[in-house]
Amino acid sequence: MKKLSELFKDYKGKDVIIKDIKINSKEVEEGDLFVCIKGVNVDRHDFIEEAIFKGAVAVVGSKDITCTVPYVKVADPDKILISLCQDFYDFHDLGLKIIGVTGTDGKTSVATAIQYLIGKSKCGYIGTNGFSCSSFEEDSKNSTPDPTILYKYFQKFKYAGCEYVVMEASSEGFFRHRLDNLSFTSGVYTNITWEHINIHKTFENYVNCKVKLAEMTKGNFIVNYNDKFHEKFEAKNKNCLSYGDTKNCDLYIKEYNITDKYTNITFVYDKKEYSFISPLLGKFNVYNLAAAFLVCISLGFDIDTLIKNTINIDVSGRLEMIDLGQKFKVMVDYAHTPNGIKCLLEFVRTLNIKRAIVVIGSAGERDYVKRPLMGKMVLEYADYAIFTYEDPRSEDPYEIAKQMVSKITDDSKYEIIIDRSQAIKRAIDIAKDNDIVLILGKGKETYEKIKDDVIYFSDMEEAQKWILARLEKEAVTS
Repeated sequence: MKKLSELFKDYKGKDVIIKDIKINSKEVEEGDLFVCIKGVNVDRHDFIEEAIFKGAVAVVGSKDITCTVPYVKVADPDKILISLCQDFYDFHDLGLKIIGVTGTDGKTSVATAIQYLIGKSKCGYIGTNGFSCSSFEEDSKNSTPDPTILYKYFQKFKYAGCEYVVMEASSEGFFRHRLDNLSFTSGVYTNITWEHINIHKTFENYVNCKVKLAEMTKGNFIVNYNDKFHEKFEAKNKNCLSYGDTKNCDLYIKEYNITDKYTNITFVYDKKEYSFISPLLGKFNVYNLAAAFLVCISLGFDIDTLIKNTINIDVSGRLEMIDLGQKFKVMVDYAHTPNGIKCLLEFVRTLNIKRAIVVIGSAGERDYVKRPLMGKMVLEYADYAIFTYEDPRSEDPYEIAKQMVSKITDDSKYEIIIDRSQAIKRAIDIAKDNDIVLILGKGKETYEKIKDDVIYFSDMEEAQKWILARLEKEAVTS
C-alpha cells in the first residue's frame, strides 16, 4: 500500500491510502486507485462513477472532471501507467532477472521448460498457463497481462523467493505497450509464421513487434537458426546465441529419436555431446527444449544439472493424454495456428494409430485470414475433422466454421457441430480401436468467451465425461 502523494509528488489535495491499481471498473475493489486509460475500444473516463461505487478511493484521468474522491489529472494516463505500477509495486527494488520468450508457436512450452530447468522455487512463470512458482498457481486472462497485473506478480514472485521470472512476450503485449520500459536479462524467439494480422494489419508489423524483445534484452538473446527471421533479431542484439540442426549453431541438435512416451536427444554444446531422455514429445519440442537449454546455459546454469531437471518438465495443456481405459487415444492440446497444427499432426502421424479425428475451432474477433489455412491444414494431416466454436465472442460461430472449411473440397471428411461439448462427444463416439481424438485450441483453459459472457468450459473435463459415458454404455451392452 502507498499514499496517493507518494505516487504523485506534485499532488496537493486530500491524501488517501491506495491498496491496488485497477484499469477495469468491473474489477475495482475497496481502496483501489482507478486509472482512466483509453483502452482498446472504450474510454475508461466513462466508468469513473462505477469505479467509485465499487470502492475506488482515487482516480487518475486526463479530462477536466469533478468527482467525489481525489482526482489526479495527467496529460496521458496510458503513458504513465507503467511507471505508476513500477513505483507502486517497488519494481526497481526487486532485483528480478526477467527472461522473455516470443514467437508464433512454442512460447508456453519454452517458458515452462525454462522454469522447470531453473527450478520453480527460483523461477516464476507468466504466460498462457497463468502465474506459477513453487508457492502458488493462478490463472491469467492474457499470455502477456496488462501492467497493473504484471507488476503485481513481479512483486509476488519476489516475496515468494524467486530470483528469475520467465514470461511469454506476445506480439499483442508489445503492440498494446504492456511491456514498455521493461528490461529483459535474457530473451529467446522460437519461430515466426502468419498470425495476428487482425491486430497488426501487416505481417511486417507483426515481425517488428516480435523483434522488439531483442532490442529490450540486455544480455544474451537466443535465436532459432532454422527460422528464416533469425537475422532480424541478430541485427537488433549483438549478444545472440543460436540453436538449430546445423553444426555452426551454439547449441547443435545432433540427433533425436521420438517414441510415444519420451524422446532420446543428443545436443552438442561447446564441442561436447550431451545425450539424455526428455518427457516432451514431437520434433517441435526438441527445438523448444534446445531453446530453453541455451537460455539457461547463457545464464550460467550447469548443463548436467539442467539435464537432471529435464525429467520434471510438465507443460500443462500441451499433448495432454486422457486415458480412462478406452481403446483409443484422446489428446488435448493448445495448438491454434496453422504451423502449430501442422507440427502437432506430423508428430501424431508417427504414432501407431489408425485414424486421427480432430475437434477444432477458431477464435472470434481474431485473425480471420488464418481460418481457411487452419481448416485445410487439419485435413491434410488428419482423417476427419469436426469444426466447432472456440471463443466466438461477438462473431457468429457458424460463419467462423464456414470460413474454416472454405478451402476443403471433400465434404465427406468433416462436419460442423457448433456446440463444443457435442462436438467432443461426437468425436469420442465415432472413434474406433487405435484411433486418436485430438481436441485442439484451448489446452487447459477453463472458459469460453461467447458474446459478452465468459462461461466455464474445460476440454479436459468434457472429454473425460464423454469417454466415461461411452465406457458405461459399452459395459451395459457387452
